[in-house]
Amino acid sequence: MCAYVVVADDDPKQADLIRRYLEREGHSVGVVHDGRAALDEIRRRMPDLVVLDWMMPRTDGLDVCRVLRRESDVPVLMLTARAEEDDLLLALDLGADDYMTKPCSPRELVARIRTLLRRSGHTAAPGAGAAARQAEPVFVVGSLVVDPARFEVRVDGRLIECTPGEFRVLEVLASAPGQVFTRKQVLEHLHGIDRYVTTRTVDGHIMNLRRKIERDPTRPERLLTVYGVGYKIADVRSQESSEDGTGSRAW
Repeated sequence: MCAYVVVADDDPKQADLIRRYLEREGHSVGVVHDGRAALDEIRRRMPDLVVLDWMMPRTDGLDVCRVLRRESDVPVLMLTARAEEDDLLLALDLGADDYMTKPCSPRELVARIRTLLRRSGHTAAPGAGAAARQAEPVFVVGSLVVDPARFEVRVDGRLIECTPGEFRVLEVLASAPGQVFTRKQVLEHLHGIDRYVTTRTVDGHIMNLRRKIERDPTRPERLLTVYGVGYKIADVRSQESSEDGTGSRAW
């Protein structure tokens, strides 16, 4: 399925190279060269994905990402020359779904974009996506509901806004309550095996999710760390069955 992608990069040559590769994939592309123009274009015509350069004039990529996360769950791939781990975690903390450092392979960039579009509900064949998504199960763990078909997360009936990356992490964990997933296993569900994205990507998404679904993010009750191994969703069903005849438990 053709997607509309906004490429925001102040390097005209690089932006044009990305545009040409994406158009070969069948996507339509809007190119802008500063942060304010990026926000204007995104608000004017909501894209399916944004490729966002970190360092841009007028408004930088981090500020654009921060604003987008207040307004939209559009997938964001951050593109930058900054390669420190702290920079990666900062971008993820602000809501970026993926992160690539310059110089990068245009073919790999297109592959990353293809993965993000697929995770957010786009498919290769027109019309195939809706039917496939409707067949997906809804995961219910206590008062936590993860609905892949609607791309919705609810806690106590309250809708929780998640980025595609955060949603995918939660979907994987909620699919098997009580089961421990290593960081590598979760990462494989996000991007496949990828030498450029570390397992700390998962940690960033977990940190953001705890802020959104836990009563106290510093003392998580749902999204648990198994030290030295990985993460799991607490299996509230087994907790309920151990309750003395009540069959329910506040969570």
